[in-house]
Amino acid sequence: MSRYRLDPTPAQQAALLAQCGHARYVWNLALEQWSMWTPDKGPTPGYVEQARQLTEARGAFGWLRAGSQTVQQQALRDFDQAVRNFYAGTHRRPTWRRAGVHEGFRIVGSQASRIVKLNRKWAAVNVPKVGRVQFRLSRAVPDAKSYRITRDRVGRWHIAFAAIPEPIPAPGTGEVVGVDRGVTVSAALSTGELLTCTGLSDREQERLKHLQRRLARAHPGSKRRQRVRAAIAKLHARAGDRRKDWVEKTSTDLARRFDVIRVEDLRVAPMTRRPKPKPDPEQPGGYLPNRRRAKAGLNRGILANGWGLLVQRLEHKAAGRVERVNPAYTSQTCSACGHCAPENRENQAVFRCAACGHQANADVNAAVNIAAGRAVSARRETPPVRVSPKREPQLATSA
Repeated sequence: MSRYRLDPTPAQQAALLAQCGHARYVWNLALEQWSMWTPDKGPTPGYVEQARQLTEARGAFGWLRAGSQTVQQQALRDFDQAVRNFYAGTHRRPTWRRAGVHEGFRIVGSQASRIVKLNRKWAAVNVPKVGRVQFRLSRAVPDAKSYRITRDRVGRWHIAFAAIPEPIPAPGTGEVVGVDRGVTVSAALSTGELLTCTGLSDREQERLKHLQRRLARAHPGSKRRQRVRAAIAKLHARAGDRRKDWVEKTSTDLARRFDVIRVEDLRVAPMTRRPKPKPDPEQPGGYLPNRRRAKAGLNRGILANGWGLLVQRLEHKAAGRVERVNPAYTSQTCSACGHCAPENRENQAVFRCAACGHQANADVNAAVNIAAGRAVSARRETPPVRVSPKREPQLATSA
């Protein structure tokens, strides 16, 4: 909501890359000091001591002094906050930052509000040691006290203002929707809608495969390898942009149409981990097949459909209106009579109840169960489904 495309000149791009290098260098030094702690040694330097060491380093090295002290000190503050979050258990352990991957820095304070509107489409922000850098006014600039400048792997520059938008108000209709996420169908709604996330086209996938083969034949460190890597990164960035666009539009539409949104409580990160190797007991040092290639294809399908990002954005936009439902046996339970059996799911797309004969799309049937909040225990016991008393009794095994 607060991200804009930067348009720096070639000279400004070089200055911005230098600032990114300084911030990354300071972050990695702080991480190295923190990683050297052992039980037999004293505490590692905190932010105050590291800020003093940074002042001494800027006096000793001219290349570091040429950068902005605000950017470098903010990198230390960000690392200190990352360590606090790690000890609090809310975030993972801080990791190393690499050139070409983690390119960015943050500005906090009065400089973040120095924004000049040039015309209807363009504005400029004042970056320390760089000057005024233009960015595209795709929407109104929020009132923020900090911003972050980043560069992706394709070479695009962005500026993001630290402003959290207000949640989307509920429509007040009392409607509840269930969302079943899948690989073939990205999101199936209990209303019967089937939503598909747009990815790379068949022609783009063929080009990606061709570029990956060229990359395998290119010599390490050659200019051809750099060009091929840039072309591959461009395709991946295009797929990521389309996926984010689909997630934003879908989450906004659901938040505006429904009061309560129920989704499966899936742990996407463990689901997309690579399978563990299976040692061969008959052959020491050997391993048995573990279907890692099939699992890799499934992982790509899950990540390409944005399972985690969709729920995350729903919780942001429909705060307090998103409920997580136990996903156990939702795809094997009949949404009409509540009968749960593996034979109900004929294939990936068709659901046919073996008890009442109810037939529907398998993903839509699961979405209806999710909308009803129907959790199934390990014994496949479901809560009783309200059935009209005028309905004729059905045979246990229908044709």
